[in-house]
Amino acid sequence: MLPAAFSFITLCYSYHSYLLLVKFDRGLSRLLHTELHWLDVPERVVYKLGIMVFNCLHGQAPQYLVELCQPVAGVASRQHLRSAAQRLLVVPRHQLSSYGRRAFCVAGPSVWNSLPDNLRNPIIGGNSFRQFLKTFLFSALEVSRRCAI
Repeated sequence: MLPAAFSFITLCYSYHSYLLLVKFDRGLSRLLHTELHWLDVPERVVYKLGIMVFNCLHGQAPQYLVELCQPVAGVASRQHLRSAAQRLLVVPRHQLSSYGRRAFCVAGPSVWNSLPDNLRNPIIGGNSFRQFLKTFLFSALEVSRRCAI
């Protein structure tokens, strides 16, 4: 009898906490976005990966990370493809669906390839890239919110 009552209390408590969190999160996320200019966690991960790949391509990262960001133009059999002219990176195949796609060698090039062409421009400096990337992610977040409503 005790374990069943305990699980019921835990379930009620977690549901109540979830409702409070959802109610509280609406105002909090608006505050974080409009006043503090913070990104949500998934967009923040994309932001950090984008910066890491940018640093790798500009030689400002450790060598073991630079080796994981291989341009399509650098592969002999792919030099004549359209993706080589678009400054895309090679995304290696992965075996595990849970961990493989989250590895930097897969996630980094995937994020880089998903960015618009103007962000992949090699002439852009580091500070400009950070600013443009954050603006792009905020605008994409705003569009997704409008579509959800």
